[in-house]
Amino acid sequence: MKDRKELVEVCLFSAASHNGVCTMKFSVSLTLDRRSDAEDMRGVIRHTLEMAQLAEQAGFEIVWVGEHHTIEANIGPAPFQMLTQMAEHTDRIRLGTACVVAPYWHPIKLAGEAAFFDQLSGGRLELGIGRGAYQYEFDRMAGGVPQKQGFAYMQELVPAMEALWGGDYAHEGAYWSFPTSTSVPKPLQSKIPIWIAARDPASYNWAVAQGYNIHSWAITRPFSEFLAYRQRFEDAFAASKLARRPRFMTMRHTHVYDRPDGLKLAVDALIDRSGLFENLFKTDGGVVNGFPLSHDVFSSSNSEEYAIESLRENLIFGSPAEVIAKLKLYEAAGVDNFCYYAGFGLSREEQKRSLELFGREVIPAFENAGESRREVG
Repeated sequence: MKDRKELVEVCLFSAASHNGVCTMKFSVSLTLDRRSDAEDMRGVIRHTLEMAQLAEQAGFEIVWVGEHHTIEANIGPAPFQMLTQMAEHTDRIRLGTACVVAPYWHPIKLAGEAAFFDQLSGGRLELGIGRGAYQYEFDRMAGGVPQKQGFAYMQELVPAMEALWGGDYAHEGAYWSFPTSTSVPKPLQSKIPIWIAARDPASYNWAVAQGYNIHSWAITRPFSEFLAYRQRFEDAFAASKLARRPRFMTMRHTHVYDRPDGLKLAVDALIDRSGLFENLFKTDGGVVNGFPLSHDVFSSSNSEEYAIESLRENLIFGSPAEVIAKLKLYEAAGVDNFCYYAGFGLSREEQKRSLELFGREVIPAFENAGESRREVG
């Protein structure tokens, strides 16, 4: 593992700041997708519900679904509707948005929909909010607003939403204005956990200062990228002077296997899926009837990230024992919740097999929440 000296230093600091107690829990991010018109959308929905049920049985804390529009490779036009279906088919697992996109929502609408779902689910909502990812979507959903401006929308949206949950509130802002209003209904929970998708230091500083939890994702980048995000969280928390520490979550592509071709299956699926999304990050990316055209990832500036050894090292691919060893480093670094990213193009059967293996073989290795870990072997 690269960056070992830096990792040890981070782990020592984290263990000290958490009084030596490791409490890492697990969540799973699920993606609805179709690869062609021949796939029945009902089958896609059914598979996603079954994955949520498997996650609950396996002991995951949270299942997440995202928001995306007009893209068959990442279907999420109504995240609260999908979560309502999951609530009907599960009993205990918490249900989250990762993420609703701030520029696509009016504060009153988001406050009401989130609160209504919290009521419907028996108080199981975890609300993740992000600035948005694809300029392709912004051109269609946000009037062509530059994607980088999404952060400013989020800064205005989230406090207004919370104020509406509290009672009558009038708002005069840069992006929204409305007379005295309140959220109807109010949430069932006294305080819905809010997670902010963050990458740059400004996002960390703002989110942590407000007491919001952090959702980070290093995509296919090296472990040092995760360490940078972790340090931004620590720096932001130190500057905030908050008494209560927000939670820090990080997400990685994950595939657990017990078959000889398991790594190849994961790598091939990820490269194929990444080729679709490379286009969506470009304003000239082609999409035909909802299906993104593929881009050769090995012609991109970050092509080295897709080498098989790089993916083996940086992502959570491996046998149960290999995956446990990798995740112990994240636990030692102070991650509160590790998010298992499942939706990167593996077959439905392989997704289920991996999730079941993770629950049976991996999660039990982290159930000793009170065990102190002050060093990395």
